[in-house]
Amino acid sequence: MKPGIHPAYRPVVFRDRAAGFAFLTRSTATSDKTVEWEDGNAYPVIDVEISSASHPFYTGTQRVLDTAGRVERFERRYGRGRSER
Repeated sequence: MKPGIHPAYRPVVFRDRAAGFAFLTRSTATSDKTVEWEDGNAYPVIDVEISSASHPFYTGTQRVLDTAGRVERFERRYGRGRSER
C-alpha cells in the first residue's frame, strides 16, 4: 500500500441497540464515542440500526406478504388502469 493515503484500519465495536448485540471487528470507520469492551480496552463504537441479531431474515421472523391479494384488492377498489378504459 502506498503510505499516507489510506485511513487507519483499527478495532471498532459495532453495536445494535435494538437487539442489545455488539461485536468487535476491524474497520476504517471512525467515531467520537467509545465503549469499554470485554477485554477491558476502550474502542470506538458505531451504533447501527439493524444487524444480523435484529434483521427479520436472520432471526426467522420475516413475514410473507400476499402481493397477489393486494393487487386484486387494489384493482377491485380503484378499477383497472386508465389505459384500459
